[in-house]
Amino acid sequence: MAIGMNLKAIIRSFPDFPKKGIIFRDISPVLKDPKAVQYVVDQFYEHYKNKRVDVIAGIEARGFIFACALAIRFGKGFVMIRKQGKLPGKTLNLSYEIEYGNATMEIQQDAVSKGQNVLIADDLIATGGTAKATANLIEQLGGNVVGFAFVVELADLKGRDLLKGYDIHSLVIYP
Repeated sequence: MAIGMNLKAIIRSFPDFPKKGIIFRDISPVLKDPKAVQYVVDQFYEHYKNKRVDVIAGIEARGFIFACALAIRFGKGFVMIRKQGKLPGKTLNLSYEIEYGNATMEIQQDAVSKGQNVLIADDLIATGGTAKATANLIEQLGGNVVGFAFVVELADLKGRDLLKGYDIHSLVIYP
């Protein structure tokens, strides 16, 4: 495991993208660097290794990358949380408010079994709406959310407040 990697120095910031007043935190350089990706996976694994984790859930789309890598590291399965209309078969969906309107996420009804312990991974937490919807979907299927693994947290948007009571591990926190 790499000790003390400075992910903030690797993540790029793009002011006024996708619109004026927003600073976009681009993790593409992290993904290009195998040592950085390994560091991210190692940090999440170290945080959650002593918890019972049965499956890793990834939030579309960049969350898939980290969730899949974590699933391999834990030796567990991976399930997808996707935007509505992207999954085949019977699904459970949940609509929620986001900063610029509404969104709907869904999960296949057989993705999580009753009593399974689920670790949720995504690249970023902002307002927390998508993460909270994901937890609600997993819990509606009878799963237990053991925690959230985020590469980036935008603290000023207070997404963590929406996830009170959950174990949240963010690697890079922007004020």
